[in-house]
Amino acid sequence: MHYTHRLRQLMARVDIPSFAALSRVAGVSRWQVQQVRRGKITQMRVEKVAKLAKALELSVSEFLGEFLETEETSQGEVAALQQECDRLSQQLQTQQETLLEQFHQSSLQVLESWLLQWPTAVKATEKNPQLPASRLIPLVNPINTLMEQWGVEAIASVGEECPYNPQEQELMEGTAQPGEMVRVRYVGYRYRGKLLYRARVSPLSN
Repeated sequence: MHYTHRLRQLMARVDIPSFAALSRVAGVSRWQVQQVRRGKITQMRVEKVAKLAKALELSVSEFLGEFLETEETSQGEVAALQQECDRLSQQLQTQQETLLEQFHQSSLQVLESWLLQWPTAVKATEKNPQLPASRLIPLVNPINTLMEQWGVEAIASVGEECPYNPQEQELMEGTAQPGEMVRVRYVGYRYRGKLLYRARVSPLSN
């Protein structure tokens, strides 16, 4: 029995337009998708089943219910596959929680000096508005360090004059042609080489 129609219905619910797209979203090969269409889930690796279920926004149990026919598949096979899927899901959840905790701990270590000193600095500023801002700048260094570790880099610096590049810069006012000199008013950012925020600039004539 083929399950192509059933699979298409589930894909339509989550706006996945094609089997090739399902393969990309789930991170599995097209051959794995073909196995589902043929109803051969019991011959697939458990982690592939879990990935496909997640892509279709189904629990593993719901996914198995859609593509397993108990009259064609032994109850033992179904139970064994369900048990292994449950074990894998629990393992993945535990790994995700561990990685998230490690991420939080490493970030907090970098931010430790800022976390400890910033509230005191804010309080001091409230009591003495004349406190030079230059004294607060070093307290932000841990945040800059964390951004560097994450691969976040600034596009230019405030006040810098540079050729206008519409791919990485946004005009706040006036007009400018690519290559004309502009002044940076707000920095932009890249994340691991990809544009995150455009720098905001103004023509020098303004």
